[in-house]
Amino acid sequence: MVERRWEWPEKNELVMCTVKEVFDQGAYLKLDEYGDKIGMVHISEIASGWIKNIRRHVKEGQKTVCKVLDVDKNKKHIDLSIRRVKDSQRSWKSEQWKRERKAENLLDQAAKRLDEDLDTAYEKIGFPLQEKEGEIYTVFEEAARKGREFLEEKLDVEDKWIDVMMELIETSVEAPTVEVKGYVDLKTPSPSGIEVISSSLQKARDSNSDPDTQIEIQYIGAPTYAIKIEGPTYKKAENVLKNTAETAISLIEEDGGTGQFYTEKGG
Repeated sequence: MVERRWEWPEKNELVMCTVKEVFDQGAYLKLDEYGDKIGMVHISEIASGWIKNIRRHVKEGQKTVCKVLDVDKNKKHIDLSIRRVKDSQRSWKSEQWKRERKAENLLDQAAKRLDEDLDTAYEKIGFPLQEKEGEIYTVFEEAARKGREFLEEKLDVEDKWIDVMMELIETSVEAPTVEVKGYVDLKTPSPSGIEVISSSLQKARDSNSDPDTQIEIQYIGAPTYAIKIEGPTYKKAENVLKNTAETAISLIEEDGGTGQFYTEKGG
């Protein structure tokens, strides 16, 4: 079960729930990330419009994303809503839930290798990362790309935990990547135009000093070349794309030619 250090959810928080009991005026749901906490969805918060048969909308055992409307810690009561969750929010939370379960699986494996239990793994690794970064699996993805030192910077924990987590991350977690593409039109009056353009593109590619990105340049048809960048974030990939294109154009212009950069094919 995915765990949170915090005992109670916050108002307006999106939570993953399991329907435990359905009755005429609503349903009771277990908040999957908050231990044994139970919340209630009134029938008016199940769906928009009049509901003739509530069981056509919710069933025992069903997983659903809810929005927290109110939390009364003294009465131990949590009001939830299903209808106020937008489709985009439901998709986001469902994906986050999958990532949290992946993270928990890695924590569980680490604990077993060290003859510890899952609760200890959460205390040592899971909860600190939740508090600092918001999500555990994101840190694991970054560690897959950046290595051990990155994880050491994020955690104040014994080396044995770092050792086993890195072993699991290196074999089970794929570093995230994104891809962006742009185009350059390069023209030169030089008799050796092909060589000049090829040299400019090669130098532009070699000028990239970011080890987290990869550059691929493809000839489309005179005078157009496609530049594809793969990197960990869109911001970083787009910066490398822009710098690569500008460097190639600058080198062509030094030789008396011209260049144009654009992101939509056809200029």
